[in-house]
Amino acid sequence: MSAPGNPGAPGLAGNSGSPSDRAAQGRAARKRVPRSAHAGWVPSLDRPDPVAVLERQGRDRLPELLPIRYGRMSASPFAFLRGAAAVMATDLAARPHTGLTVQLCGDAHLLNFGLYASPERALLFDLNDFDETFPGPFEWDVKRLAASVVVAARENGHSETKAHRAAVEATAAYRTSMRRLSRLGELAVWYERLDADTLLPLVRSTRHRRRAQSTLTRARRRTSLQALGKLTEVVDGRRRIIQDPPLLEPAGVPDMAALRKIFSDYRSTLSEERRLLLDRYRFVDAARKVVGVGSVGTRCFIVLLAGRDADDPLFLQIKEARKSVLEEHLPSGPYIHPGHRVVAGQRLLQAASDIFLGWMSGPQGRAYYWRQLRDMKGSAEVAGMSPTELTTYARLCGTALARAHARSGDRIAIAAYLGGGDTFDHAIAEFARSYAVQTTTDHTTLGAAIAAGVVTAAPEV
Repeated sequence: MSAPGNPGAPGLAGNSGSPSDRAAQGRAARKRVPRSAHAGWVPSLDRPDPVAVLERQGRDRLPELLPIRYGRMSASPFAFLRGAAAVMATDLAARPHTGLTVQLCGDAHLLNFGLYASPERALLFDLNDFDETFPGPFEWDVKRLAASVVVAARENGHSETKAHRAAVEATAAYRTSMRRLSRLGELAVWYERLDADTLLPLVRSTRHRRRAQSTLTRARRRTSLQALGKLTEVVDGRRRIIQDPPLLEPAGVPDMAALRKIFSDYRSTLSEERRLLLDRYRFVDAARKVVGVGSVGTRCFIVLLAGRDADDPLFLQIKEARKSVLEEHLPSGPYIHPGHRVVAGQRLLQAASDIFLGWMSGPQGRAYYWRQLRDMKGSAEVAGMSPTELTTYARLCGTALARAHARSGDRIAIAAYLGGGDTFDHAIAEFARSYAVQTTTDHTTLGAAIAAGVVTAAPEV
């Protein structure tokens, strides 16, 4: 359903009309939702209890893993925000929206941006989590990003003024990048990317530049070959994935049989040349793995394949795909299969995507998607960032988000809505400040539910 009082967000479609007509559509959206109207956050009297929202999400998850999820979310307000995409989606849907639709990430907080390798082995910076991707109003991603900036700043001990400034800068970077992209041609926008090596000059101080360089170096080392040494051992002459219960456990006989069976279905979703490449690998072992914060409790496996020999590994991750947390609040999307939705959304939003992305249905009709486990993936250490570092990183994330949105939405209309002034920037930052307070309150509510025994938490797992 659409949010009350809003025009239903249309599905993604080709941009039509002249640039001037499209810009006029963007300016017309200001009448529906003035840019200043994004400021502030006041929960409605009938706002759902956040713990109840999380419990509803957990009904079809693996019950033995849910205490890990609640334990991780209870660690801090930022950890709570990471796991509470469903809570924020409900909150955003209760307010009017612009109706300017893009392919949303759906969970665009600071730690869902990062480094990864393109098929050409260039190290890129981009969005890197797409479990909640869905078509919807562009500002929902911007608000989640800005809120995460303020929550992270508060957690790092920054002043409210500096937290507000970081959120303003993230939003301003989004706005100015979208306006720049609105003046480019279609292919130029499609080929736009953020190469990690070109980002270092943006880091001003020598100390901060050293930290950024260290992050790039670590990412380049995160390959399947590195994972082979870290995640496996040789037992009785055979390579096996190491056990680390409950976070990493051997796949049981039924799971192993199912994984082998669905492998061919996954293979069929790849392009022909990638099927040929995949066929050069043989199945070695598989294990169930606990990942992330919000995803804990969903079914996730890693599979070890071997190519030319045992020292030529490929690790793939198989992750359960469920309905996006946005789906109950917006019109239907173009994909029936949740795994197809995730893969298509990732391919649309990222400048370049994993060559092994694919999807299929598994036992009991559950949807899954496949990707490489490690492909030079890396993320920033937001905890402990100084105000200057956080602001720089927030600007980078805002820039990357605009590039992703420009590929799917009407960038000309969005740029016209945003305008050349900073009205939107300050409104979003004010929303972020208020929502950070709400997040802290919700985090406290979860802690109280754990203390009362309403939910069970396993801390530090």
